Amino acid sequence: MLKHYSLDMIVAGCDESGRGCLAGPVVAAAVILPKSYVNNSINDSKMLSSKVRYKLAELIKKESISWSIGLASVNEIDKINILNASFLAMHRAIKKLSINPNLLLIDGNRFNSYPNLTHKCIIKGDGKYISIAAASIIAKNHRDEIMKDLDVNFHQYDWKNNKGYPTKKHREALMNL
Repeated sequence: MLKHYSLDMIVAGCDESGRGCLAGPVVAAAVILPKSYVNNSINDSKMLSSKVRYKLAELIKKESISWSIGLASVNEIDKINILNASFLAMHRAIKKLSINPNLLLIDGNRFNSYPNLTHKCIIKGDGKYISIAAASIIAKNHRDEIMKDLDVNFHQYDWKNNKGYPTKKHREALMNL
């Protein structure tokens, strides 16, 4: 069972999806869950089937205190690099939260500070803290939907199946440009 960081604070978990991809935006989510929230099915999005992820995402959105999504575009990724684009997407998600948290829990080992908020980076945090796992699920689902939509016009890359990750079919399509 994943844990809460602190029951005495308003904590927002943050995670991103798309850093290892060859195509598409980087998508981040921020989630604030109720202090006593329990759902033993919530886990790192990479550990869940897409069917389970989609069901959980709807539940998280319904039962959270606040959730939001932020994106960094392909052009932004090209200009500032994927790591900084991940931070930018997280900042955009945090800014959209309907209430201000006291603490940000960031999945990973690095983050650019958000103004007037304390943050804690947690390596593999999406497998340790429920708010980060919830953000992981929402970010992954949102990005997958973007890639499915893009696949309609660029089906040769098979984005509806690989979501922009470097599969054999995706690499072959890139070699045939």
